Amino acid sequence: MTVLDRVFAYCDDILEGRIKACIKHKWAVKRFLKDYEDCMNNPDSLFYFEEEEGEDFYYWAREFHHVEGVLAEQPVELTDFQLFISVNIFCFKKKSNGARRFRKVYIQLARKNAKSQFLAIIASYITFLGEEKQRAYIAGWQKDQSDEVYEAVRDGIASSTLLEGKWKEAYGKIEVLNNKSIIVPLSRETRKTGDGKNPSVGIVDEYHAHQTSEIYDVLQSGMVARKEPLMVVITTAGFDLSRPCYTEYEYVSRILNPDDDIENEDYFAIICELDEGDDIKVESNWIKANPIVATYEEGLESIRSDLKVALDVPEKMRSFMTKTMNIWVDMKEEGYMSAKKWKECEVEEFDTTGRDVYIGVDLSKKIDLTSVGFAFPLEYSLHVEQHSFMPEETLNERRTKDKVPYDLWIEEGWLDVTPGAVVDYEYVEDWIMNEIINKGWNPIMLCYDPWGATQFAQNMANKGITTVEIRQGYATLSEPTKDFREYAYKGSITHLKDKVLNWAVGNAITEMDSKENILLSKKKSRERIDPIAAIINAFVQARFALTKPKGDGNVKFISMR
Repeated sequence: MTVLDRVFAYCDDILEGRIKACIKHKWAVKRFLKDYEDCMNNPDSLFYFEEEEGEDFYYWAREFHHVEGVLAEQPVELTDFQLFISVNIFCFKKKSNGARRFRKVYIQLARKNAKSQFLAIIASYITFLGEEKQRAYIAGWQKDQSDEVYEAVRDGIASSTLLEGKWKEAYGKIEVLNNKSIIVPLSRETRKTGDGKNPSVGIVDEYHAHQTSEIYDVLQSGMVARKEPLMVVITTAGFDLSRPCYTEYEYVSRILNPDDDIENEDYFAIICELDEGDDIKVESNWIKANPIVATYEEGLESIRSDLKVALDVPEKMRSFMTKTMNIWVDMKEEGYMSAKKWKECEVEEFDTTGRDVYIGVDLSKKIDLTSVGFAFPLEYSLHVEQHSFMPEETLNERRTKDKVPYDLWIEEGWLDVTPGAVVDYEYVEDWIMNEIINKGWNPIMLCYDPWGATQFAQNMANKGITTVEIRQGYATLSEPTKDFREYAYKGSITHLKDKVLNWAVGNAITEMDSKENILLSKKKSRERIDPIAAIINAFVQARFALTKPKGDGNVKFISMR
């Protein structure tokens, strides 16, 4: 039976239900069959299908040998699931230049499903057999993540007698002797993100762990000059929906969905996860997320063990759901706000002209981010916005340290730089007054933390703005911090698609006292939370402009004019 025969049989088993699969897995299968049929029967198709390359990849994989476990020293035998992925990646070619059709690949499945080994085979296949010099970069957020795949490549090619004497390892990279191709591990942790020059293969491992898209962007931008680059993201699900991997997951899910208008002919994706409503305790569901592990008894026993621990120790359930069932879970430890709930409050635009406004400020340190928050009471809801400021001379330093695109946010209008090396508070004061005048706002009051902001408040009072101190403690902040979250969860708050604010909300961590009072903690929050802190300061007073009607629980706002 040829590789393609095996793949077609696998597709039939998936669609006929002989192999249980999630809906997105089925969509990927249907997409493959549709695209193959188009290549074979449509003379106007932009692509052709080269079956022989699927065979080549299969036999290349057999040059690798398992280096540990019960299969140690035996040749790697790709599963039908892996053959399905490899045929998609390597067999579809462009008629225009013979290059691979797919430039990007997204694979999401549960842990222990031979991800590192499969990536190692892909990286070595392209680098060893490429006609030109290939550069393959393996990128993890931390060094141990990139090292894991790199070591799998090294161990795999070292196990091959065919490749003996055809490569060398030096200075932390593998070099192929005949074409000078290289395989190099990269990581943010070792500051080795700028080394990926002119990559032909970029492998981003466990993308859910990447706090920003920094490494992905470096690799992607370096591929412009390549004829057939390949960017591969492989990951399990995660628990922080504000990270770039979840955005990518949502995007590729739309590509796969045949009822969605989003199309991307350059992007292959496959997602293996439990479907909504599936019971994690039903063993027949496990193969949906574990297309390899759940096909043999030792793998099933491992999942049973993981499930028992998760059921006995609730703190372990988050890890079980994401790593073993491959389900995205919004369960950030001590996180203030559900990213999903916050995202549901987004609106494309909102006209604040002429409205009442409560202004909150979070001045922070003069060399850091300073934020101004705005709360606009409406008839049955509250709209919030922010604007932040950073010293011009520290912008590059802060962008490097914080690993966020401050320069892009400036271009998009969410952030301003002030002249000099420290935040110019007079600049901030003038900016606020200009906004009030230009938009015809009715400023009810300005709410500020008295620590370090007394002079700022006095200056604003001299400009005719009523100012109110907001003490930064549980007594003042706990109730409004809880209420703000409650209103967001009920859909009674709106906000713009402000990347700075969304970033800050995703960063926010709470701390709690013995009486279950909470406040946002700058000490616990690893990243900056100033924009949401400024909005909370405004909300401390804005909430008194609203009442909760009996019955429906919706928020009703009463104007204080």
